[in-house]
Amino acid sequence: MAQTPFSSLDDYIALPRVDAVVLAPDGTRAVLTVATLNKDKTGYDRALWEIPTTAGGTARRLTRSAKGEAGAAFTAAGDLLFVSARPDADGDGDEDAAQLWLLPAGGGEARAITRLAGGVSAIAAVADAASVVVLSADLLPSADSIESDAKLRAERKKRKLSAILHTTYPVRYWDHDLGPAEPHLFALDTGALSDTISSLAASDIADAEPDATTPYPASLPRPRDLTPAPGRTADTAGAALTPDGRTLIAAMRVAQGRAERFALVSIDVASGERTTLLGERSTYFEAPTVSHDGRSIAYIRARFSDPTGPADQELWVAGIDGSSPRRLAEGWDRWPTSVAFDHDDAALIVTADQDGRGPVFRVPLDGGAPQQLTTDEHSYSNVSVDRATGALVALRSSWMVPPHPVRIEIDGTVTVLATPAPSPTPAGTMTEVETTAEDGARVRGWLLLPEGADTASPAPLLLWIHGGPLNSWNAWSWRWSPQLALARGYAVLLPDPALSTGYGLDFIARGWNSWGGKPYTDLMSITDEVVARPDIDETKTAAMGGSFGGYMANWVAGHTDRFRAIVTHASLWALDQFAGTTDSSSYWQEIFTPEGMTENSPHRFVKDISTPLLVIHGDRDYRVPIGESLRLWSELNEHFGEDDGTTVHRFLYFPDENHWVLKPQHAVVWYETVFGFLGEHVHGTPAPNVAGLG
Repeated sequence: MAQTPFSSLDDYIALPRVDAVVLAPDGTRAVLTVATLNKDKTGYDRALWEIPTTAGGTARRLTRSAKGEAGAAFTAAGDLLFVSARPDADGDGDEDAAQLWLLPAGGGEARAITRLAGGVSAIAAVADAASVVVLSADLLPSADSIESDAKLRAERKKRKLSAILHTTYPVRYWDHDLGPAEPHLFALDTGALSDTISSLAASDIADAEPDATTPYPASLPRPRDLTPAPGRTADTAGAALTPDGRTLIAAMRVAQGRAERFALVSIDVASGERTTLLGERSTYFEAPTVSHDGRSIAYIRARFSDPTGPADQELWVAGIDGSSPRRLAEGWDRWPTSVAFDHDDAALIVTADQDGRGPVFRVPLDGGAPQQLTTDEHSYSNVSVDRATGALVALRSSWMVPPHPVRIEIDGTVTVLATPAPSPTPAGTMTEVETTAEDGARVRGWLLLPEGADTASPAPLLLWIHGGPLNSWNAWSWRWSPQLALARGYAVLLPDPALSTGYGLDFIARGWNSWGGKPYTDLMSITDEVVARPDIDETKTAAMGGSFGGYMANWVAGHTDRFRAIVTHASLWALDQFAGTTDSSSYWQEIFTPEGMTENSPHRFVKDISTPLLVIHGDRDYRVPIGESLRLWSELNEHFGEDDGTTVHRFLYFPDENHWVLKPQHAVVWYETVFGFLGEHVHGTPAPNVAGLG
């Protein structure tokens, strides 16, 4: 078998990765965020690279620092903004909080243009025709100014306080605790930058007493708080500025008991005056974007789902003041994953899952039907519109090629652009497979075949089940890479069963409130179809999945003995327990009836498990808390442990990883353990010792 970067885990984690692309205002250049493995192979450093937006040319590195750079955006003047914790030469040299930096379009050194004690979280919005940018940054709840926040933080640090008193739900999200600080939105005028030296020297700041109030540097434009006393409302679901920078349109969080919804709010940047434009109980208004002429907004609207079925994700437009809202593309039940106005404001540029791909669509504002622009086997993201030409710049990927920058012409023609992260040679081929479910539904997926798989040498099969469950196997994932399995001789089946997106609302509804029903039978049906192929060895199969895929792996384990091994990562095991401990419990309890939650809980079938399981979980996983795998592991040992305490099952535990395993050294351990476990049970070869596990 030919050697590729996927043949070696060390080579794989060292591959450079393109995270994002942003288009400059003049449309002639774009900037990529590129991650590369650091020297000790325990993390990734990110830098910004400039590329031309036409074919040819080369990538040029713009930034280089030990802390890295991310969250790039352009100002109307063409200056490049980014967020970084790199040292600020004008700061006190003692803080590592990330700040907003500006790299001038005309050349010169990047400079920090904020000095907030708690740092900058992200760039929320940038005006197209003005020097205004809106930042997301945290302040402690009792702080009434930037200075008082710095004073309060210094006091907590001095006293080594970490306690948080919560008055609202939730208390944590994904992999981090919420609080004590609250998210704010700050407006900043980059046109107010000055090169004059502050009257307070950096040395004076460094030597100030912790309880002293240090003035914000006079040499920097002062951020203006648009959301005083926000609670969690500034945990937005998107924000956009009007081209003149005068008005911010934000999807603000609104508490609804223990749950949350989002309303579209207009904030006057000069005065901070706030007006709710669109908001309804039990309804999400998200992902607002503003037209180039500043007269209209587009957004995604969705009612809360409930146990009777999934709610649709609707595409809407309205006046900039929220007037005359109307739905676009009614009856088009594809769920938008990004929305932008076309160059002439006559249509929206939308990406959406569709049939195992993620095409780009043009949706006319006059009520016409959506037009699909891209027709290849890729998924598109990070789409930017060139105002002058109507061309698009985006990232594109599939299971055969990682994200890379492309240009898309108005007629849909796609041109690959320069990148400092060339695409690696894949370890096999990809083909589309499908079958007909027992209820007549079409169930499809991707089958990746290793080099040399044929009738004479059929490949063992890995069934990989996606997470979500509202998701689709349609784009590259660095975390779950079937290319690594191909390089080790496995074929990989990536199916989209009931609940998957990109096939319409009815297809999702087939598995609603019944995760163990048609999602399971769909998986078995398409597996039956694939193992009947002469290039697949039906006697050597295994299944694996993470999150919902882990749930389904557990369900599969309790309902069939057809697989030789099953890997279950970050999995749901006991739904009654999970629903009350996940970071957003209300959602899960809203979409299931009590009966459905009981009937579809995998833990009820533990006694029926006969397949060896590899259980994997990270302790910083707040989406699927570690208690799920702890209980699964306990019950596996209760029912299948030997008298001497041993078991055929295994538990791989990561104390400092979240829902996914993100640190490169841990990813290596993850894959080595998984492939060792599969080799032991699929091929009958002893599992090797994994380096680093002692």
